[in-house]
Amino acid sequence: MNIHEYQAKQLFDQFSVPSPQGKVAHTAQEAYEAALAIGGDNIVVKAQVHAGGRGKGTFKNGFQGGVHLVKNADNAKAMAEQMLGQVLVTHQTGEEGRLVNQVMVAEAVDIERELYLSLLIDRETSRPVIVASTEGGMDIEAVAEETPEKIVHQIIHPLNGLQPYEVRKLAAALKLTDKGLIKQFNVLINNLYDLFIGCDCSMVEINPLVVTPDQQLLALDAKFDFDDNALYRHPDIAAMRDPAEEDPREVEASKHDLNYIGLDGSIACLVNGAGLAMATMDIIKHYGGEPANFLDVGGSASTEQVTAAFKIILDDPKVEGILINIFGGIMDCNVIAQGVVEAAKQVELNIPLVVRLEGNNVEAGKATLEASDVNLITASTLAEATEKITAALSA
Repeated sequence: MNIHEYQAKQLFDQFSVPSPQGKVAHTAQEAYEAALAIGGDNIVVKAQVHAGGRGKGTFKNGFQGGVHLVKNADNAKAMAEQMLGQVLVTHQTGEEGRLVNQVMVAEAVDIERELYLSLLIDRETSRPVIVASTEGGMDIEAVAEETPEKIVHQIIHPLNGLQPYEVRKLAAALKLTDKGLIKQFNVLINNLYDLFIGCDCSMVEINPLVVTPDQQLLALDAKFDFDDNALYRHPDIAAMRDPAEEDPREVEASKHDLNYIGLDGSIACLVNGAGLAMATMDIIKHYGGEPANFLDVGGSASTEQVTAAFKIILDDPKVEGILINIFGGIMDCNVIAQGVVEAAKQVELNIPLVVRLEGNNVEAGKATLEASDVNLITASTLAEATEKITAALSA
């Protein structure tokens, strides 16, 4: 789960991670009042969407940029009027863009240096890792490709936690030599680590972490990602979820405990098990097709879940055919078959459907399919099923 920048700032305030003053505004009047409360003549108004590149983005009404500096509350109000209710397109949103429903009005700060700092889980060691670079404000992937020597990784022992010598190592890598800055960094990184662990984050990225001319260290912008499996422990964070920023199909799938990710292809997949789903997508591409989604119904899905999955698939206008690939271990193949039949009764199925069942109670599943009047094609192997669905689409 992702959150907005203004929500990230709320967590920073909660865990005493220093950042500029900022308030969220849902109307132009609220933006005016927020700017008055912040005061001063250096204020930034930022569109709040789940996408990077906002500053270089373009609104569909032609207005340029989702991040603007203004001098007073009246200007903040006028800027909010330009952004709110408009669709912002950035390199991360795609051509469809994102509707701006709120802006953040924040204190703008002068910047002497921009740094990069993030915490995430290292996949190889299953431990927290801190990633730091002197190249803040840039795409970290580009830095990794062009100047990898400028990125430092510090693995943290999960039981020992962040150690003082590790903090000193990171401060040196970021070229923080001033004693005052080193002290600030020590407080910031320890509080950030407490936030990362305490909130069950899977990623916290500060880009940029800035040094101001008066030698203050501030988290200027941040992105968060949380472990969905741990959100039950954090109802306050779960309440920050903004479904309007997510694919409606993925939102619907989450209501039924289905793992769904929409893609751009034309062959929809319904599979049980993440590994089998990945293999199914790979073999579709091997035979010249393009998967329309990743959809894992899990190892013990009910008929209702399968029916819901079927409906989500058919809501995608790009889908031209469906491949169901089930290997029954815990999963009962007949449950899948019943779900397919039930879904076909509830929706108008007018595209090719290929079903491959194998494993637990497979004969009962095949019998259920054969006894139904659903127009489908059966297959014994995944390769056969893929050949049949790609052939059906090219016919």
